Amino acid sequence: MEHQKVNILLVDDQPAKLLAYEVILKELGETLVVATSGREALEILLKNEIAVILVDVCMPELDGFELAQMIREHPRFQKIAIIFISAVQVSDFDRLRGYEMGAVDYVPVPVVPEVLRAKIKVFTELYRKTRELEHLNLELEDRVRARTAELERSTAKLVESEQRRSMAIAAGRMGSWDWDGVNGDWMWDEGQYRIFGVSPQSFELNGVNIMALLHPDDAERARRLVTEFGRGITSYEAEFRIVRPDGEERWCVGTAAATTDKAGRVVRVSGVTIDITERKRAEERQNLLTREVDHRAKNALTLAQSIVRLTKADSVQTYVSAVEGRISALARVHTILSLSSWQGAEMSRLVSEELAPYASSGQIAFGGAELQLEPATAQTLALALHELVTNSAKYGALSVRSGHLSVTWSVEHDRLDLTWIETGGPLVRVPTSRGFGTRSLMASVESQLGGRASFDWRPEGLVCHLVVPLRPGATPPEVTSSFVEAAPNEARRAAG
Repeated sequence: MEHQKVNILLVDDQPAKLLAYEVILKELGETLVVATSGREALEILLKNEIAVILVDVCMPELDGFELAQMIREHPRFQKIAIIFISAVQVSDFDRLRGYEMGAVDYVPVPVVPEVLRAKIKVFTELYRKTRELEHLNLELEDRVRARTAELERSTAKLVESEQRRSMAIAAGRMGSWDWDGVNGDWMWDEGQYRIFGVSPQSFELNGVNIMALLHPDDAERARRLVTEFGRGITSYEAEFRIVRPDGEERWCVGTAAATTDKAGRVVRVSGVTIDITERKRAEERQNLLTREVDHRAKNALTLAQSIVRLTKADSVQTYVSAVEGRISALARVHTILSLSSWQGAEMSRLVSEELAPYASSGQIAFGGAELQLEPATAQTLALALHELVTNSAKYGALSVRSGHLSVTWSVEHDRLDLTWIETGGPLVRVPTSRGFGTRSLMASVESQLGGRASFDWRPEGLVCHLVVPLRPGATPPEVTSSFVEAAPNEARRAAG
């Protein structure tokens, strides 16, 4: 197929930057279309086929995020690749927002020409190949329709071929059959008996017994098809269910063709049956997986939204740092869960990943029972451990070289019992109020997991005790009175 140029839309309110992008992308040999505002870009989109949009994030009136959202809301433009370009420092939160708006990539300023060309080239080639595939698909559909019409005219002869019968038997999940319209006799091959779960020795082959094997919801449709053959219909293809004598339900697809005499009367019907149960089950598993992925994605976004909404700080820099840390903790456990196909997360690996940034100094020791956590438990526990290690690194044992941290856990009566012990750090004083770190940790462990969290502010270091049920109905024991629930941040500050 002849190589055709595609349109690349460049959107920026600064002409100088547009000129620079044109110079950089000229080597690609594509058609470059420029727009100096979001509204102008929308007008161009309505009149032209666009492969890729390179848009500046910061523009007056309609910024890049708003433009991307409007583009994605239009059904015609939902598959267009959008690349954001920004001269300001882009945070993970901004990237997340951009991806939610439909962006496929970010390009920071100053722009590296080779990188920008490479990124644009990937998406233009993808667009071009997609269009080529669509064209080839249309051609293929035309050929299939023509071939289907041809096959329908020759089906009556093809089904009589012994070669077809042999292939059906060899396939294992196929069977063939014939019905004599003159005397009413039926004939099944070995594959047909196998599909229906009956044997030639014990099953009397007649119309009544065959109909009894069809699923009740599909039997009436089969009767109507038999009637249609008497009204001139010569072929059909349909999916239906059968219920074997042992009660197992199977999905099949059947094709049949009728042979008529000179008067137009049906004298023979021949057909092929294919067992498609595994395909149907695979489709059901795929649908279930799709719903599960959607559920998990919503849960992850809900956690991220809660982190952004509930995090508090005295300055923007502190806020950004806190949010980034918590999102990173969530990302780490997400990676662990992905490696196990979301079956669960190993406790030792979860703890190792959260403590890894501080483990090189030899101040940390951890270990416990082999345990695999459920995805929801792993996500919540990861955030709780992140809060503890962050506070320790800022104010506790990990803030000085002389400090030491011990993390141990055990499993008893379907409960996880984790103990966090800090020693050798700055002098600790019991705080008078709970801080945000403690409130968020306790809320996640107690509200989300039904567990309990307790804090013992010893002068030599914090001791934290987490008890988490590992199955529904497993209630953690009451927290002992020797533990005082208080705020890590405030205690650290008091110690400082």
